[in-house]
Amino acid sequence: MNTVLTLLSAELIRHYYAAAFWRDDTIYALVRGHARRTPEAWAVRDTRRRVDYRELVDAADRLAADLARRGLRDGERVCVWLPSRIECAVVLLACSRNGYICCPSLHRDHTVGEILELLARTRAAAVVVQPGYGADADRRDLFSQLSTLDTLRHAYRLAPPRENATERLFADADVSRPAAPAGSKQDPNQIVYLAFTSGTTGMPKGVMHSDNTLLANARAMASDWNIGERSVVYALSPLSHNLGFGAMVMALSAGAELVVHDLPKGQSVVDHVIETGTTFMVGVPTHAADLLQEMRRRDLHRLGNLQGFRISGAAASPELVAGLIAHGVMPQSGYGMTESCSHQYTLPTDEPKRIVETSGRACANYEVRIFRRDDRDVEAPAGEVGEIGGRGASLMLGYFDDQRATEESFNAGGWFMTGDLGWLDADGYLHVTGRKKDVIVRGGHNIYPARIEALASRHEAIERVAAVPVRDARLGEKVCLAVVCRGGRRLDPDALLSHLDAAGLSRYDMPEYLLELEHIPLTPSGKIRKRDLVEAIERGDMRPAPIRWQKQGQAGR
Repeated sequence: MNTVLTLLSAELIRHYYAAAFWRDDTIYALVRGHARRTPEAWAVRDTRRRVDYRELVDAADRLAADLARRGLRDGERVCVWLPSRIECAVVLLACSRNGYICCPSLHRDHTVGEILELLARTRAAAVVVQPGYGADADRRDLFSQLSTLDTLRHAYRLAPPRENATERLFADADVSRPAAPAGSKQDPNQIVYLAFTSGTTGMPKGVMHSDNTLLANARAMASDWNIGERSVVYALSPLSHNLGFGAMVMALSAGAELVVHDLPKGQSVVDHVIETGTTFMVGVPTHAADLLQEMRRRDLHRLGNLQGFRISGAAASPELVAGLIAHGVMPQSGYGMTESCSHQYTLPTDEPKRIVETSGRACANYEVRIFRRDDRDVEAPAGEVGEIGGRGASLMLGYFDDQRATEESFNAGGWFMTGDLGWLDADGYLHVTGRKKDVIVRGGHNIYPARIEALASRHEAIERVAAVPVRDARLGEKVCLAVVCRGGRRLDPDALLSHLDAAGLSRYDMPEYLLELEHIPLTPSGKIRKRDLVEAIERGDMRPAPIRWQKQGQAGR
């Protein structure tokens, strides 16, 4: 049973079951089915280990039994602070089996103090940890401070994986305790996944998903992109992040093999893709650009069995899309959120122009509409930019312990309001223009960074870009373009502004500062931490150079 407050209702259950978007299977039940039909089919691998479906389910049963012996009950939280490794999948399956809630959003850049806060906030009953992992693991020990958490029943300590390890996963589960009741969870509408938003603009919110909301999206994408039991899905994004986690759910529910990205720094991703027989990859534009760069350097025209690449987190440049297609890899551009999963994406049959300029169309179980920026209860006219709203079978079931945030996230018609701005073209393809709150206001004129970034990323010298505000005493804010150049190149400001003009950027939206950097700070999921850039500029740690667009014959601004 659900023991936390959710948006689940009898009406939702009837509607999505009637459409066959929700079904009676849990994630665990689907994976157990694969284990029974093809027990020796490979399920998950990292650089040191590889397990088949029988071994994976046996490990999940072992962990589930141990958690039950320790007194965990329906709806209690099991947190995971691990690098991407096979055990991440085991914990999810154990939670899906027994009715616990898996919380994997404990990232590499978290400190011990932040982890303690998250464990307290979720009232975690168990936690799975790899010692030495985390931002300050060399100075602080999490285990010595866990006694402060009165809800915690047990902490699992996992050593780093060893090369060609033969011991069973979670082999040291305590079998000396009395056996737990047999059987597994039957209700796929219970909460199984608690994910915290990236929190680049404020306090992260805890997003709640059931087996059914996760599987609705996994089934749709697997069907549209032909992912099945013969597929090998490589998750470049961390499994602690929703993009990597979603790839894991999709792969395992489809009976495919999941490749976990744990390569040591400097080791070839290209070689690993070929070695693992990867057919589909999931990552951010930086991952795709690095892959393409290595292929070109080695003069490779194809990359093993690789056929598709979901690129999320930011727009893919025309150069990147064209380069992947030329090497036999079809990129997938998409849009989604932790709250709604990856519901929006292009298809293998879409033209390159669609992949570059849009985020695709909503999958069969999801709807998207555009609402007026000044009144989120009123739908915007066709083709007009407004706030993106959505509803569907993959939508979250609310925010954990946050009734106010849950209520404020929906409009009067029951549409989830994303806070993102965009418009739909006549064919239903979504064009994302920026965040509603990610707006730079220059003298009362609204400037949307996402459009500037998308156009700037098409410049051949630019590898990564972020448009951020710089305070101005008279106009309030001006646009600063922070860039990382490819291969040590230098960027000519006038050439950059001319490029933006030729690409269609209004002169009223032109950047007035340029900041060239060796690197731009990223979240664990690969998103740019704009807040860090803004704060560094305000402190004077970074000093952007003034630039000015001056077209021939144009008066000064």
